[in-house]
Amino acid sequence: MNALQEKLFLELRQTQEEIAKSLKNKQKHDWLSTILEEELADIDLALKKMEDGNFGQCEISGEFLPKDLLKMIPTLKSMKDSEYLEVYFKKPIDNSFL
Repeated sequence: MNALQEKLFLELRQTQEEIAKSLKNKQKHDWLSTILEEELADIDLALKKMEDGNFGQCEISGEFLPKDLLKMIPTLKSMKDSEYLEVYFKKPIDNSFL
């Protein structure tokens, strides 16, 4: 594992533990539980890829994903998935409104 992967591995393990704890403490299954379970599955897959030595490879093309994207979203599976990221980014406020 290189330094970036090691850092991401530790962050993913911590997030994995936090999500698992949150799911365990939830009283009922709701929409948030579903999202947390999906995120936990993505984290588990990313950790397995690290262990198998193929972390950071696009699941479609096999090419390596950009490190900048992996730093932001270590559970990214393909470049195609990255096309949906702009939906989640906030748009900057135009200075003319200030």
